[in-house]
Amino acid sequence: MGLRQAYTLFAPLYDALVGPAFGEARRKSLAHLPPSAGKILISGIGTGLDAPYLPAGPLCVGVDLTAAMLKRARRRASAIDLVQGDAQKLPFGDQSFDHVVLHLILAVVPDPNAALREAARVVQTGGLILIFDKFLRRDQRAPLRRLASPWLGRIATHTDRVFEDMLAGVPSLAVIEDRADRVNGYFRRISLKRLPD
Repeated sequence: MGLRQAYTLFAPLYDALVGPAFGEARRKSLAHLPPSAGKILISGIGTGLDAPYLPAGPLCVGVDLTAAMLKRARRRASAIDLVQGDAQKLPFGDQSFDHVVLHLILAVVPDPNAALREAARVVQTGGLILIFDKFLRRDQRAPLRRLASPWLGRIATHTDRVFEDMLAGVPSLAVIEDRADRVNGYFRRISLKRLPD
């Protein structure tokens, strides 16, 4: 089953399963956006669970691969421009956004390195990339997470992604903050800044 098909089936359950558990983490991550945030891209917007925590005023664009997820996002995020597209190959020009949000998407997409590179490509120099997701550290053993990941990755999410490996492929990004969050650090909130080329 492909990602689009899996999340089409998952869409009716997504809010109930993911919404309550991660609302506070989303709020803390998005609190890094300045009040005059400019233009914000939410890559992998899903059902729009970030919408209540976004600052008022800036133009927001949400991208998701799955029409079923976007249909639900329209109900919650009427002020956000919604676009069907792939986080691994964004349909926007270079430096089109002041800031980019990547919440619970890097562990989902088949090529997280491409998704992070695309976020870096479309954000302006000095802009923020805000990440909330589950990651392993390079030296973390976590045998069950590593064993389960190939199977879980086919239907919902990978559990063995190493953020530091992704970041190594995008030298234009610098870490501002990296905090453990949820389930004893199983999840992390990471803020990145786009450096000049």
